[in-house]
Amino acid sequence: MTSQTLESPSVDQIRRAPKVLLHDHLDGGLRPGTIIDLARESGYESLPETEPDKLGVWFREAADSGSLPRYLETFAHTCAVMQTREALFRVAAECAEDLAEDGVVYAEIRYAPEQHLEGGLTLEEVVEAVNEGFREGERRARESGHRIRVGALLTAMRHAARALEIAELANRYRDTGVVGFDIAGAEAGFPPTRHLDAFEYLKRENNHFTIHAGEAFGLPSIWQALQWCGADRLGHGVRIIDDIEVAEDGSVKLGRLASYVRDKRIPLEMCPTSNLQTGAADSYRNHPIGLLRRLHFRLTVNTDNRLMSGTSMSREFELLTEAFGYTLDDMQWFTVNAMKSAFIPFDERLAMINDVIKPGYAELRSEWLFRQTSTTGN
Repeated sequence: MTSQTLESPSVDQIRRAPKVLLHDHLDGGLRPGTIIDLARESGYESLPETEPDKLGVWFREAADSGSLPRYLETFAHTCAVMQTREALFRVAAECAEDLAEDGVVYAEIRYAPEQHLEGGLTLEEVVEAVNEGFREGERRARESGHRIRVGALLTAMRHAARALEIAELANRYRDTGVVGFDIAGAEAGFPPTRHLDAFEYLKRENNHFTIHAGEAFGLPSIWQALQWCGADRLGHGVRIIDDIEVAEDGSVKLGRLASYVRDKRIPLEMCPTSNLQTGAADSYRNHPIGLLRRLHFRLTVNTDNRLMSGTSMSREFELLTEAFGYTLDDMQWFTVNAMKSAFIPFDERLAMINDVIKPGYAELRSEWLFRQTSTTGN
């Protein structure tokens, strides 16, 4: 172990470190300037601000309410300007570019095709426009000296009744850019078991899916997502902490559900800043990720909605580093966890870990030696 592994990484090192993102919403990551452009082009006149900086601040403040339903209301504006092929293509391409610029090498971006039909597009046309946008964004990133691979997760809204239809859509496009399925939306009153037909279909088709669970509703949501629906991953899953007891002497006792999640290595898609905004945690230092990391749950770090949270993958790691003193070793641990949990084939995940992620962190760890040599040499 070198001395570098005992130090917290610098902001620059965090930005340059290879990162993997599994939980990010396409309609929650638009550039404010793009929203304004698309609103102007489409004739949408309900934006609360028409200057990019002010609009970005409005989204962050509106989302910072401590309420998941209020947080979700902000998406009315972004979805409103994402109703044409050109708009979806642009948003997807810029998403890939922005992530690559932030050091993300692999991302799974989710969106709900059913929310982009108001302009007359079909579900298939929505998926094809987004897929083409991601490929264009990957190309632009390469031209800028960055590498990123982006897969799409098709999301069904849990309050609607189109989950099976969207699951079938995800299956049809699984070899052309779509890597899995998800359900999202307010948890209370809309349990994942409402969509069992979709999950049973995906299991029969040997396809992958994650479920938003344990963000606002608690342990029953997690239990249903796993034991009734068979989720491969949990979107958020932060409320698993409710099944863990910490005694005054620091000893820890896991309940049966928490033990199952840890024993089965079920990935948790943690989104720290978003969790603070929706009231799932009250501070970064008190976020359950600290305890869950010490207990070796399979944790991943994610952004959820970059626009609403005013965040990025680098920003999330900066905040966690400040709160918990994480090092490059910790960052690599989270990143490898995420890559292991991705919905692409095993050999491709292994290649990303061995050929991209581990070499990237090794190079960052070695920098201290060259800095030391340059300052002490003759």
